[in-house]
Amino acid sequence: MFSVILQNNTHTVEKTDDSLQVNQKPIAWDLKWVEDRKIHLIRGQESIEAELLSIDRSTKTLQIRIGHQTASLKLKDRFDLLLEKMGMSANGNGSLKDIKAPMPGLILDLMVKPGDEVKKGDVLLILEAMKMENIIKSPGDGVVREVKISLRQSVEKNQVLVLF
Repeated sequence: MFSVILQNNTHTVEKTDDSLQVNQKPIAWDLKWVEDRKIHLIRGQESIEAELLSIDRSTKTLQIRIGHQTASLKLKDRFDLLLEKMGMSANGNGSLKDIKAPMPGLILDLMVKPGDEVKKGDVLLILEAMKMENIIKSPGDGVVREVKISLRQSVEKNQVLVLF
């Protein structure tokens, strides 16, 4: 599953081997690749040509032309959606709000305290879950406002650990 943001509207897309669903509704389009970046869509009696104009892999943004209109699409794959759910951002824009526990576990080590400045990639804490040590790193730059947990504390999934 992934999501597509088109004109500030978010749509969930799920693709299986034999079907495509948008917002949990099946899409019955006949697709035919015309060229490397062009596709022909047939929906009912309507025929549409779409073309990929550009792609920015770092921001996961596409520029497409459908008929005579152009549009910008922002894609979020399952990893982006998981990071977002955990209170992190995969795009590294540096605007941190909070860090949430990705799974239930035990806080083994805590490397930050309120007032600490962190950079993207700095280790914040170590969370033990299912006998594995998980290093939780900062997804962006920020200043620690509050640490909501302590050493040896058990935490639940999605529990706020650190506030920025």
